[in-house]
Amino acid sequence: MTVRVETARFDPGAETNAFLAAGKGAGAAVTFTGVVRSLPDDPVTALTLECYPELAINQLTAIVEQATTRFGLLAATVIHRYGTLAPGEPIVQVMTLSPHREAAFRGAEFLMDYLKTDAPFWKQETGPGGTHWVEAKAEDDAAKARWE
Repeated sequence: MTVRVETARFDPGAETNAFLAAGKGAGAAVTFTGVVRSLPDDPVTALTLECYPELAINQLTAIVEQATTRFGLLAATVIHRYGTLAPGEPIVQVMTLSPHREAAFRGAEFLMDYLKTDAPFWKQETGPGGTHWVEAKAEDDAAKARWE
């Protein structure tokens, strides 16, 4: 189990390759990489994520441990960045290994639903109209509710 909260840009492919190389005995691996999006009708020039790294690491470690136990994962990694990021840059990577695909998918979805709703990161988007805080979304809360 690995949790990293950092400002440095990471290489999703290299992270995936390293994760897979350590996954002896796994029958399934799931990797999700979230990137800063900027849409033509809603352009974003920067996304700033704020956090208290120690708090974030402690909370993410607890949820990764919960996912590992709940879904019988062989391994799980969460990498989450903070600071100011540009469109197209990776923000988060979640990787899970398990003996079978269902557990790997469910573990990754569980972790992402937690990250979208309860992880201690605060987001500001900057675009042509200025800077604003990103508000919670009802659909993210609904996705998380399925795990209760």
